[in-house]
Formats: sequence, structure tokens, C-alpha cells
Amino acid sequence: MTLLTILTLPDKRLKTIAKPVTVFDQKLQEFANNMLDTMYEAPGIGLAATQVDKHIQLVVIDISEEKNQPLCLVNPKIIQKEGVQIHEEGCLSVPGIYAKVKRASTIEVKYFNEKGEKKKMQADELLAVCIQHEIDHLNGVVFLDHLSPLKRKMAIKKLEKEAEISD
Repeated sequence: MTLLTILTLPDKRLKTIAKPVTVFDQKLQEFANNMLDTMYEAPGIGLAATQVDKHIQLVVIDISEEKNQPLCLVNPKIIQKEGVQIHEEGCLSVPGIYAKVKRASTIEVKYFNEKGEKKKMQADELLAVCIQHEIDHLNGVVFLDHLSPLKRKMAIKKLEKEAEISD
């Protein structure tokens, strides 16, 4: 088990756009497992490779209470969206900040698993939110980018204050 370092705002590397994965090998599977270990330890329910400074299109998610239903989505693409839901989100890269974000309530996503097998699934509720949130990371977007300028500014000020306190 190797725990990875999670980048936090205002780190500019979080704005990097991830590149598609082209090689599905043992290294990729090990990296996905390290991401899962890091996510569980944090603790969180989703983690994008961008958040651990590896700029490839790889996301791990586990919304189960028991933490025993890990999902690995490589090169995920949302191919259908329906409805609207507003859900309070947090982020391992934006510690201590939570805000309501509007997202699609149901999505269909196509992706590869860590072994390179083509997959497709529908998701709703929390899983849909989580997938959309993590795909945003792969595109250099953090959930604060979905907030109004005023709310975003307040959240960033709070982050900066907490960073000063911990220094």
C-alpha cells in the first residue's frame, strides 16, 4: 500500500487537463490501487488522478458504507445527462469547504476499467454526483468553479485563513 499526496488548492496543478490513458498494464492497476488506498485513508468517496499529480484520465470511486465496492473509471465520458439535482459537495483537494452544487440527476457514462475492458453504466443520486465531480477534476475543474463568484471568493478566503493558521 502506497499512500499518495493529495494536492490542495491553490495548487495550480489541479487546473491541468488530464490526458487519455493508452496503456493498460500492471503499473496502471497498481496506481489505481494506490489511489483507492489514498482515497479510503483520506477519507473520501472519490479521487481523480489529477488530485495526486498524475495527469491521466483515471478516477476511483467508492460510495458504499462498507468501502467494499470500488469503481475504477479510465477515460470516462458522460454520454447522456438528465434532470437536475443539487447536492452538498466537498473535496479532498478543498479541505473543510462544502457547498451546494447543481448537477445532472442521472447520467450514462462510458469508460474502461483498469484492465482495459470497455464498460458503460447509468448512475443517479450520489454516484452520479461523484462521477461528475471527478470527471471535472480530469478537466481541470474543481467544484468551487460551479459556485457564484461571491461564494467562490468566500470559500477561497476561508481556505487561505486555514492555511495561515496551520503555518
